[in-house]
Amino acid sequence: MKKQVVNSKRPVFWRILFPLILFALFPSPAAAGDAALAWLFAGKGVEGTMVLSSLKSGRTIVHNDERASRRFPAASTFKILNTLIALEEKVATGKDYLIRWDGRRHDFPDWNRDQTLESAFRVSCVWYFQELASRIGAEKYRRYLGQAGYGTLREPFDATAFWLDGSLEISATGQTDFLRKLYLGKLPFSDSSYATLREIMVAEKIPEFTIYGKTGWATSPTPQVGWYVGYIETPDDVWFFALDMDIRSEADLPLRKQLVREALQAKGIIR
Repeated sequence: MKKQVVNSKRPVFWRILFPLILFALFPSPAAAGDAALAWLFAGKGVEGTMVLSSLKSGRTIVHNDERASRRFPAASTFKILNTLIALEEKVATGKDYLIRWDGRRHDFPDWNRDQTLESAFRVSCVWYFQELASRIGAEKYRRYLGQAGYGTLREPFDATAFWLDGSLEISATGQTDFLRKLYLGKLPFSDSSYATLREIMVAEKIPEFTIYGKTGWATSPTPQVGWYVGYIETPDDVWFFALDMDIRSEADLPLRKQLVREALQAKGIIR
């Protein structure tokens, strides 16, 4: 009786090929970029992108590469650069520079009071920065935006609303590139302007790390877009981060910071 020969290579072949076929037919969230970040967004049920970039190694981690290069209205994330411009132009003379509230009521209670540069940055007070913008003027904004390589500016523009109405757009990748230049002092600003902004930008400080950041909420596009951008200093490195995501309702706004923090934990940057 002839002995039957079993081809032992076939099962191995199929064990390799079958998962590849499944992946092609049913791609996981990892297909959009980094797997850990993709699962975070999927778990929250939101569309968006995130870029994390290391100062020390240059390593960049991205979720949703295509969206990371797409520009959206800068919204209140522009307050980072706007603060530097205001300080450099001396229209604000320090973090305690006071502008009196004119008494007009706003939807956000925190805006309905006198503001300093620091408080206006923290509560994202539009009227305060619009007052500074009216003193800075369009021509100086054009110059600083060009020097900083910050986003794209559509002409003509309203000098007191261009970061809100969609005239100024920037991508998540553009945000981290800007933040790197900011951190390294490669922008046309004085040491004192940098130092004041650094104080104002502190979002969280504990012995293990310090987070410097700014949120944003662009209401002009559909769907609306939420931002959280900044950088985190740890004993080992500095990581720049930029998140933008679709905002379906105000209930989504806390997810901006939450997703960034969970991403930093997922990638082992913080515990």
